Amino acid sequence: MGLAAWACLAQAATEITVATVNNRQMIEMQKLSAHFEKANPDIRVKWTTMEEADLRQRVSADVTNKGGQFDVVTIGMYETPIWAAKGWLREITPTDAYNVKDLIPTVRDGLSYNKRLYAAPFYGEGSMTMYRSDLFEKAGLSINNRPTWEQIRDAAAKIHSPAAGIYGICLRGRAGWGDNMALLSTMVNTFGGQWFDMGWRPQIQSKPWKDAISFYMQLLTKYGPPNAMANSFNENLDLFAQGKCGIWVDATSAGGALIDPKFSKVAHLTAFSLAPTAVTNKGAGWLWAWALAIPASSKNADAAQRFVQWATSEPYLRLVADTNGWAAMPSGTRLSTYQRPEFTKTARFAMTEAIAMVTANPRDATEGKAPYVGVQFVAIPEFQDIGELTGAEIRDALAGKQTVDQALQKAQTRTEQVMRVAGYIK
Repeated sequence: MGLAAWACLAQAATEITVATVNNRQMIEMQKLSAHFEKANPDIRVKWTTMEEADLRQRVSADVTNKGGQFDVVTIGMYETPIWAAKGWLREITPTDAYNVKDLIPTVRDGLSYNKRLYAAPFYGEGSMTMYRSDLFEKAGLSINNRPTWEQIRDAAAKIHSPAAGIYGICLRGRAGWGDNMALLSTMVNTFGGQWFDMGWRPQIQSKPWKDAISFYMQLLTKYGPPNAMANSFNENLDLFAQGKCGIWVDATSAGGALIDPKFSKVAHLTAFSLAPTAVTNKGAGWLWAWALAIPASSKNADAAQRFVQWATSEPYLRLVADTNGWAAMPSGTRLSTYQRPEFTKTARFAMTEAIAMVTANPRDATEGKAPYVGVQFVAIPEFQDIGELTGAEIRDALAGKQTVDQALQKAQTRTEQVMRVAGYIK
């Protein structure tokens, strides 16, 4: 093809706009998208990258209002079935070469509606405990593969050394249903609590909730970094990688970054175990997938389909591995990932992640019977607002603006109001 022909093709190229979160894996996808454009010269990719809370707000507004601003959006297992049921998403229709059956079943199911795929997983995750093996050894501590929250607290107390620039534990403090409430919902689960009883009555003032939130408050106020209420995944990732956190409980997707010596100062000192438990193992670790979906309002759906399939395909995973090493692969999406010895030998967190994702059960995540599906979220449209308001009240308690009792009472009252207006409580 001559230069003139290439120029004409470039001018006629379809432009798709991709909205995504500013996590490391997505930033890498943006860098590697030149490979997609080279293989698909009739398509150009424009990027809009945001913080997680901003992404949720802007994407929700555009999709629900059918604005058509984005052709590909990054959403998760919470939004996908709800939005698909409302007709806001286009079905993902991959080719045979894509191999849908290779997708991890729990992830595929969470991104489907009526057994049809409406978002393709870019990376999946459970949650796990990440800790400094050198600090544990120096303090004479040991940890098994399924620690308890009490063991985590005791360890955090022993390794907490602010004068040396090391904080015992880092946890999400920023308010949001996908920020602090992702962690706190799992803590409530394992402390024996739940969001709603079988009559959809909120349980936020129950003893398990008070126990879990009080425990969380104790951890961060005694052994956490300053201004913890401003930190979520990315901030804590940076703190841990800089050697400033002794323990961090968060997403398994952090594993690849933390064992990368180019990013982490403690790459060879980082160890992994499953998420902590309290009175029950149920719901102790979350289940999530960041996925790529196509809004029904997209005017470039065909081009968007091609991009989504490229970015979530097995060849894309190999491209990341070839570019940055096997441990950098976006994991948690395909069974074949964990069958690759190159990945499992390099990624020390791989088996912990696999166990976390396989054992997380969104249909049985609480000790008591619950009317909802979800581990760290409740799969109803109203939960986004409920999670936001509850997260904000707990954030304010962490900031010292109110007590735990006051925070939970306010969240209980407002959640009851939402559920009554929505018709859940008669």
